[in-house]
Amino acid sequence: MKAVVIHKEHDLRVEERNVGEPGPGEVRIRLKAGGICGSDLHYYHHAGFGTVRVREPMILGHEASGEIAAIGEGVTHLTVGQRVAINPSRPGGDCEFMREGQRQHAMDMRFNGSAMRFPHVQGLFREEIVVEAEQAVPVAADTPFEEAACCEPLAVCLHAVMQAGSLVGKRVLVTGTGTIGCLTILAARFAGATEIVATDISNSALEIARAVGADKVFNTAEEPDALAPYAEAKGTFHAAFECSGNGAVMAGLLNVVRPRGTIVAVGLGKEVSLPISAIVTKEIMLRGTFRFDAEFEWAARLIAERRIDVRPLLTAQIPMERAVEAFELASDRTKSMKVHLVF
Repeated sequence: MKAVVIHKEHDLRVEERNVGEPGPGEVRIRLKAGGICGSDLHYYHHAGFGTVRVREPMILGHEASGEIAAIGEGVTHLTVGQRVAINPSRPGGDCEFMREGQRQHAMDMRFNGSAMRFPHVQGLFREEIVVEAEQAVPVAADTPFEEAACCEPLAVCLHAVMQAGSLVGKRVLVTGTGTIGCLTILAARFAGATEIVATDISNSALEIARAVGADKVFNTAEEPDALAPYAEAKGTFHAAFECSGNGAVMAGLLNVVRPRGTIVAVGLGKEVSLPISAIVTKEIMLRGTFRFDAEFEWAARLIAERRIDVRPLLTAQIPMERAVEAFELASDRTKSMKVHLVF
């Protein structure tokens, strides 16, 4: 069984790995598609991010789909040949967060393709894998595998949108229109937003943002004051989703969000100082958002039913044997949005 393994920065190899048979409560999945995420690119280019470093060879990938190849004892809700998206999140233990239903904050969290723990939690970019049956989330029989592999990032965005409360009839700003930004636009529109404005510094990314539903888009590198009119009369937007990870952008949102509006920090970036006076006097709510839980199954249904259409984000499907080529393409924002490996 072949797998895509990172050893150190720019040392990505396709190697042989063993795969066993599923035990009780497990299934073996034959992988078909795996989406390259921003964190995968950090491992590829920098062997990690922040304090998280690759300390042993690690199979990358946490966005994937495939079909059931074998079923372990006690698994009755899945069948061989069934198409599934793979939920990479495995919260466990008996901590306070698990008891309170905040599973994404579990003290004992295993997340596929993550070097946060040691030994690392191996990822999904491989031809076959054995996982817990609850990680295999069914999609429709005719759902393209590359679309099903978008369940994980869409789940992230569904969880982010929930942080802002009801968006029905609301005006929304999304800053940063990479994969997460564009999926946030789709999720916000699905949640009832009536006007969505998006910003980025890449025209190609903004074209996709418009294709997935942004009403207006602005290249803030070319038009640095594009949002100035939205700051008039104490601000325009009921909610803003900061997806770029740029701290300076986050600070600027305080000008364009209306009193009692909500800013949701989605992208991770460098630390930034915020003017507390604006947060206080406009009674702005600042929220973080981290991963997902039940939203993964929602994402699977929404994608399978095409109630959220991710097709405009799909750039290329490249065989796993050409993994380096795929990672280089995914690194170029002028040429790609979402690149998938196919197995």
